[in-house]
Amino acid sequence: MLRIFFSSEDLARTRVAPAADPVWELVLSLHLLQGRSRDPVMAGWRRNVSGGLRRENTLARLRLLFALNPPRGYFPDFLTPSQSVHGLDAGLDAVRSTPVAALERDLTLLAAENPLSLPGSASALARGDSEVLGHLTESMRTYRETAIEPYWGRVQAAVEADRIRRARALLDGGVEGLLASLRPASRWDAGVLEVPDYPADRELHLDGRGLFLVPSFFCARTPVTLLDPELAPVLVYPVDRLGGLAPAPGEGAGLVPAGGRGESGLEALAALLGRTRASVLVAVGDGCSTGEVARRLHISAAAASQHATVLRNAGLLVSHRDRNTVLHSLTPLGRALLDG
Repeated sequence: MLRIFFSSEDLARTRVAPAADPVWELVLSLHLLQGRSRDPVMAGWRRNVSGGLRRENTLARLRLLFALNPPRGYFPDFLTPSQSVHGLDAGLDAVRSTPVAALERDLTLLAAENPLSLPGSASALARGDSEVLGHLTESMRTYRETAIEPYWGRVQAAVEADRIRRARALLDGGVEGLLASLRPASRWDAGVLEVPDYPADRELHLDGRGLFLVPSFFCARTPVTLLDPELAPVLVYPVDRLGGLAPAPGEGAGLVPAGGRGESGLEALAALLGRTRASVLVAVGDGCSTGEVARRLHISAAAASQHATVLRNAGLLVSHRDRNTVLHSLTPLGRALLDG
């Protein structure tokens, strides 16, 4: 079990990542791809990615990357630097700039758990060889092109839906309400956040630094944290995958409302979707429940639910059930349509 200890200062400094983290998602997807999970939600993604990597003959170039990310157990802290909150390029720059001491420490720990699985290039990596570091980050980009980029819109939508859920928990119950909302993967009790299924018995004392919460699509059932207690405290937790990774209708097509900016936003949307559904899309812009949509538009809850279903099936919004409430938020395609 993992136990994370909070002071009042830690509660004040706890926050949620502003969006899906591209490097955390990349690294955690490698664990899912190599694991033995029979999760049907991810089965299609695993088949597509495995087939794509074989077709493109990239597996040999990714050997070191896969070896650094076994499906279970420890993986190096340096692969998920805090700078990745600013985007993929910033994260990969930080990986290339990892101090030699950190590389040596992390790879020594990994070799102790997986003595037979590391290729010879791992020794050069531990010495801080710039060529190997460059190869590693390029292999991360190569892998991302096949495994992450085609699905990135869905990943972002699921993470944004979770952020809306956490925001409501924060408004209703403060930071303690936010932490309590992370169940069932973790539980909040009297200043301690516990992760029961964590693979080791460990305590993490935040010591006034607060906790950075990272909602993640590819995180498996158990939340993840960094091993080095000197690094900024982070907890990566799983989000509802909202039906998996089937490509969204029209995703990436750059759709804009009929009539463009020559018409008012709502009129253009109405011409494309119908007035009521356009109004539903506008209402969901900042995230809201079915009941809130009904009240804002003065329609029945059944009608609001029906319109939301049509928009969801079109890939314009996603829905998440939180106990007795269904919360809706826009997908990237829905946001592009609304902002077009």
